[in-house]
Amino acid sequence: MKKALKIGNIELDNPFLLAPLAGITDAPTRRICREMGAALVYSEMVSGKGLYYGDKKTDQLLFLYEEEKPVAYQVFGSEPEIMAFTARALEERENAILDINMGCPVPKIVKNGEGSALLKRLDLVYDLISAMVSNTTKPVTAKIRIGFDKSCINAVETAKAIEEAGAAAVAVHGRTREQYYSGKADWTQIAAVKNAVSIPVIGNGDVTDGDSALAMMKETGCDFVMIGRGALGNPWIFQEVLAAWKGEPRPNPPNIAEKKQMMLRHFYDMMELKGEYAAVREMRKFVGWYLKGIPGSAALRGKINQIDDAGELTTAIGEL
Repeated sequence: MKKALKIGNIELDNPFLLAPLAGITDAPTRRICREMGAALVYSEMVSGKGLYYGDKKTDQLLFLYEEEKPVAYQVFGSEPEIMAFTARALEERENAILDINMGCPVPKIVKNGEGSALLKRLDLVYDLISAMVSNTTKPVTAKIRIGFDKSCINAVETAKAIEEAGAAAVAVHGRTREQYYSGKADWTQIAAVKNAVSIPVIGNGDVTDGDSALAMMKETGCDFVMIGRGALGNPWIFQEVLAAWKGEPRPNPPNIAEKKQMMLRHFYDMMELKGEYAAVREMRKFVGWYLKGIPGSAALRGKINQIDDAGELTTAIGEL
């Protein structure tokens, strides 16, 4: 019998989670991945300051479908009082978990002392988690990288500070901030964190199929596996990793007809939520991901990137 999979008081039905991805993991994307088998899905990054100042765009990011639950809201900020406010403001919302981003590598976030800039401030890491834990009844978690750069690999110390402050779990992306998404993820650091803390550890980095998901669990001992870029245009990855975990035969990869059907469904969901203008522009990048690996798709990707009309986009997908 497999052990219970829990983050705080939230029980999950398998160990595979959809990573928070800014500009990507909106409600339509999360709902599809949840249907495909992800046990928990994460929102895009929500600014604590945006919530504090009542920003309309921030409110849009908090929209949830019933079918995508459980959902973790990922928030970011670097001021304990703002993060305490954020935890209180989200208390009545329908998310199951509150996660704080301590790994975003984007320059404007880092310049503000947020995201992976926090990896250099372990005192602040402790204060931010502690402020959130004291102001919510929901489990608080954090997502980190293994360090800021190769001269500052401090995942173990960071994870210990997160645990001491009262967090319910820690997710570790096996790259430094300096690496962004290049190079190979260092799973030995995820294993080191697992050995150093008693809260659940979520491994993240270079999981692209069932075999790599099982390998990460075996090599690091992590409790959960978070999949980010491996799910772009490939929500079916969750069916694959689930089958691998259960020791069942792997499902066949989706054929062109299934990919088309999924693209159209994804696009219609997006239009319903955001309107035609935004949906067309956002869907273009998703179509590029869905088409990856299909022979002759480069020219079509180029064509789709020029489209700004819903009818045209629907026709282009239909003609695949």
